[in-house]
Parts: sequence; structure tokens; C-alpha cells
Amino acid sequence: MNAPEAGEPTSVLEAAMRRFDSAVDALEGAIERRLEVERQEAALAQQLHVLGADRSRLADALDGAQARADRLDTANDEVARRLGSAMETIRAVLAAQER
Repeated sequence: MNAPEAGEPTSVLEAAMRRFDSAVDALEGAIERRLEVERQEAALAQQLHVLGADRSRLADALDGAQARADRLDTANDEVARRLGSAMETIRAVLAAQER
């Protein structure tokens, strides 16, 4: 085996340590990015849950409004029928008095 030149083992070791430090830094960066993605996914899941609850609440409100509109439409038809009947009665009374 050849005897290493002065400083050679140190420079090889230093280069290996730099590569190791670089790999650790890259790993830490990847972990941080992954954790951020997981936080964003959790936030999106929470927003999706809130939107689902809002959708359910709005669907219930719409159903209630539609039922009320249907009742008002039915009441409107009944009032129109009664007004028509009352007008016919008034016409009949007026016609009877004119004779």
C-alpha cells in the first residue's frame, strides 16, 4: 500500500463529511416539505368538511324555502278561488237587485 500523502486522508474525510452533511440537509428539506404537504392536506380536509356541512345546511334551508313556497302557492290558489267565488256572488246579488 502506498503511504497517503500529507493531508490526503483529511481531505477525503472532509469531502465525505460535506457529502454527508449535504445529504442530511436534503433529507431535512424533504421532511419539511412533506410535513408542509401533510399540513396543507389536513387544512384542505377541514375546509372540505366545513363546505360539506354548509352544503347540508343550505340544502335544508332550500328544502324549507321550497316547502314554504309550495304552501304559499297553495294558499294563493285558494285565495284566488275564494275571490272568484265572492265576485260571482256579488255579481249575482247586483244582478238580482237590478231586476
